[in-house]
Amino acid sequence: MERKRMEEGLLTGSYESPNETKPSRNGAGGDSLNDNLNVPSLLSASALTPILFFSTFVAACGSLCIGSSVGYSSPAENGIMQDLGLSLPAYSVFGSILTIGGMVGAILSGKIADLIGRKRTMWFSDVFCTAGWLSIAYAENAFWIDIGRLFIGIGVSILCYVVPVYIAEITPKSHRGSFASSNMLMSVSGVTLMFYIGTFISWRSLAMIGAIPSVLQIIGLFFIPESPRWLAKSGQEIEFEASLKRLRGASDISEEAAVIKDYMETLEPQTEASSLELFKRKYANSLIVGVGLMLLQQLGGSGAVSYYVGSILEEAGISSSLGLQVLSFVQIPAGILGLFLMDRSGRRPLLMVSASGICFSYILLGLSFCFKELPNLHPFTPFLCLAGVLVGAIAFPIGLAGIPWIIMSEIFPINVKAQAGSLVTLVNWSTAWIITYSFNFMMEWSSAGTFFIFAGISGLTVVFVAKLVPETKGRTLEEIQASIISFM
Repeated sequence: MERKRMEEGLLTGSYESPNETKPSRNGAGGDSLNDNLNVPSLLSASALTPILFFSTFVAACGSLCIGSSVGYSSPAENGIMQDLGLSLPAYSVFGSILTIGGMVGAILSGKIADLIGRKRTMWFSDVFCTAGWLSIAYAENAFWIDIGRLFIGIGVSILCYVVPVYIAEITPKSHRGSFASSNMLMSVSGVTLMFYIGTFISWRSLAMIGAIPSVLQIIGLFFIPESPRWLAKSGQEIEFEASLKRLRGASDISEEAAVIKDYMETLEPQTEASSLELFKRKYANSLIVGVGLMLLQQLGGSGAVSYYVGSILEEAGISSSLGLQVLSFVQIPAGILGLFLMDRSGRRPLLMVSASGICFSYILLGLSFCFKELPNLHPFTPFLCLAGVLVGAIAFPIGLAGIPWIIMSEIFPINVKAQAGSLVTLVNWSTAWIITYSFNFMMEWSSAGTFFIFAGISGLTVVFVAKLVPETKGRTLEEIQASIISFM
């Protein structure tokens, strides 16, 4: 009887625990659905255990690998082109082939994570990443660096999906945003590490350093539990409770375990649905938000700018080594700021602030290249270009770098998460390939025009977030997913 009542409540947004009183409205945001939805408040700060922190760190090592792969191509550009005799188009292939691998990995990511579990999927990804970095480090021609970059793309694309999903599934709702932000912080740290160290060492040594996060994660995965929600979905009840107990320590897990089990039971009739299940009307809102954020993140050009920031600075008359060192000092503090604000201000405000800052940075960059063509204003070009790059380097880690992946891990029910995860990851990486490959050609067409186009897309991102993206701060995954389904 209780299961039936919960199933109806989760889908209508009115479920109440038998021993729980309904919270009063606070009027914030005008979200009546959020007020009516009342899945039990499960956890407190007492559930923050050492194994939870360690598990998050191990998972986030995958994000460090992602950041390293993004940040590698800019400091390595001159060295690789000189040592291997690559032309600009050939190096554009090297830079963009990461995203080709990303598309392959995206197709596999959701299904693999659903089939073999979150931990084994991270192991699987690390094998590709490690092999790819070694291939680049020992490459003697363009073929082997392209193969290595392709392998890294496959690995990091799967990690892009499975890392935020794993972190979201193991953390308590009141701290999920902060823990999930470690994914974003480690990714930014990887980019920063490549930018800074790459100005002092050879591209081969830099590739060897790029392999370290994957090796660390391979070792660390032996010591952390599997996602309890995946275990519950797989019907492994004993392992599910053991994993949850290990993550929560001395805290009572009975209420949380009961809610997760009951929610999984409501999904049982749908778990064998085909891939077309994702395109039913009840998932339309989740799909629009997930795909929309991924499209706008990449169409905004931040990934391409990260790949080629060195050449952008040089075109504006700034030393790429100096510029990359300056950038390396601002990105990590910005990522730490985003981590602390995630569960305080929420996802939506951070996304809008981040997109607004990136829009402003592109306007500065566009103006800097406009001034380059004007004799009287040409001296302002280096200043405006560096200012624009710095503003973008601060704004991107705060929100757009990682929050789309966090929201993706929160809004899709577990019965369609595999299909949804593969789709949004494929959209992200295929769009990244288009932008990354075309970026150098766009810059040859018009540097100023390129950045003004990116500024317009970033402005559109602000509007999209304000109108369509739900706030997920302080809500359980079951609350968020049921409310979005009910909304439709």
